Amino acid sequence: MIERGLTTGPATAEGASAFLLRFDLNGQAYGLPLAMVERAVRAVAVTPLPGAPGLVRGVINLQGQVVPVMDVRRRFGLDSRPLSLSDHMIVARGLRRTVVLLVDSVVGTVAGAPVDWVSAQGVVPGADDAIVGVVRLSDGLLLIHDLDRFLSAAEEEQLDRALAAKGGSEGGGG
Repeated sequence: MIERGLTTGPATAEGASAFLLRFDLNGQAYGLPLAMVERAVRAVAVTPLPGAPGLVRGVINLQGQVVPVMDVRRRFGLDSRPLSLSDHMIVARGLRRTVVLLVDSVVGTVAGAPVDWVSAQGVVPGADDAIVGVVRLSDGLLLIHDLDRFLSAAEEEQLDRALAAKGGSEGGGG
């Protein structure tokens, strides 16, 4: 299990390192700012959430809290697949809520100077707002994921309604 606090989060000072949690989907490397990551764990069973946006696989009970599980594969146009024992879940905190990201594997942390980051728009054709940058690694490119742009405003509202109907939410605005 990877827990928050192993290293410092993204630094804002010019030239300082920014730490990312690297995860893989379908052989492609992605990164999430480490400051947003609470922990990474092996996948557990997910309870379906009726009325949730298509990107939401369902919910899990995380220490007594109902937390939505996002199918990252669906967001990036990959085929969704059945949950596997080898899959991982990243528990992360955005500005609006805590979510769980369902990913193929968690590789570890990556440090890179912000000057090494390039806008995704110029590198990844058709990149949506959820991919905000790209970092070159020795083994390829790492796409930087923005958790707070994962769902559209309409999807956020739909998720809030579905969680409220379920009877438990950490929900939007929190």
